[in-house]
Amino acid sequence: MPHRFAAGLLTLALTLPALAACGSDDAAGDGGRRQLTVWLMKDTATDGFVKDFEASFEKDHPEYDLTVQIQEWDGITEKVTGALASTDPPDVIEVGNTQVAQYAASGGVTDLSGKVDELRGKDWLPGLADPGAVDGHQFGIPFYAANRVVIYRTDLFQAKGITPPTTREEWLAATARLNQGGVQGIYLPGQNWYVLAGFVWDEGGDLAVRDGDRWKGALDTPKALAGADFYRQLQALGNGPKDSDEAKPQQTDVFARGDVAQLIAVPGAAKLVTTANPDLDGKLGFFPIPGKRANEPGAVFTGGSDLIVPVASTRQDGAYAVVEALAGEKWQTELAKTMNYVPNRTSLADAVEDDPGAAAMAVGAANGHATPNSPNWTAVEARNPIKEFLTKVLTGGDPKTAAADADAVITAALNTAN
Repeated sequence: MPHRFAAGLLTLALTLPALAACGSDDAAGDGGRRQLTVWLMKDTATDGFVKDFEASFEKDHPEYDLTVQIQEWDGITEKVTGALASTDPPDVIEVGNTQVAQYAASGGVTDLSGKVDELRGKDWLPGLADPGAVDGHQFGIPFYAANRVVIYRTDLFQAKGITPPTTREEWLAATARLNQGGVQGIYLPGQNWYVLAGFVWDEGGDLAVRDGDRWKGALDTPKALAGADFYRQLQALGNGPKDSDEAKPQQTDVFARGDVAQLIAVPGAAKLVTTANPDLDGKLGFFPIPGKRANEPGAVFTGGSDLIVPVASTRQDGAYAVVEALAGEKWQTELAKTMNYVPNRTSLADAVEDDPGAAAMAVGAANGHATPNSPNWTAVEARNPIKEFLTKVLTGGDPKTAAADADAVITAALNTAN
């Protein structure tokens, strides 16, 4: 999932005939060049990046005529599903990283396992690479990432003599000192389950685990419950609601009021804050979510995209050439600098070192994770018992009982036949 995170991916039915123009005849281009069509998502790249990539690719591969088509997020799940079932799909499709398993389950995605080594797969961000792999086969090739960081008020930190913490223990202590005199130490709404997931992963737990051919919820485990308890301690150092998420109310609007010291969000949220309250311009900084140890950032949910190649594409060599270029150092670096994304390789993190928000994001991305790699995970998010679990924990309910209730819903959703 890209850095819009909870965008929802609204449904919009699209019929297969509407996909007839996805690809085209192999020799329909100028001078008999073979046609290649790539779907990239809206806001993935600038128009200038797309034009430069098309021109560069065609120069390096004169046998192809490349067209990049920009797709809207609304209704994309149905559109991609239809494309994978068609006989003339686009040759390369950008998809949310956590959706690869869903698409691979259709049998319509090319297995690129044999290309992992030459694509420098050992250097890929785990939060992009892991969800791109299904049952030991690499269907999704990491494209770009984004994840949450801590956005903080530099002036409030300085007034208390506080420097950005590097461990959870330091974070709690600093936040408690900030949570005084009409200032909230942190604004953390009670149902921000992506943040909870990071704390659970830090403890060595998960939201759900594979058990043979079945999945089962994993919140009712000591590790997951320890992550939830840390969430409870941190959330109490502010006035965030216990029964709603970051969108109700919009957490950037709350932060913009000027009485909050910290917020957990993607770096781009800082722009929304300063737009709402220009007085905060120049007073915001960023640091990675702290982990349990000073030399290791906290675990984070990695949003972002992978690239897939439909099996039905008759231009597999050309499709792979596009993937190889977009996933390679040159265009990864250009995309990161243009869009302030995290590149797909840990060794390319310095591409964003001049942008404080992106640099903090890149540090956290090295400890990135994805949601359980089940094609049915979207059904869990639709019902989202994890939010209800959090609210019960924060309002005095028994954590184990709440976790067991949530696990029952998760288990049922993940094992329901499509």
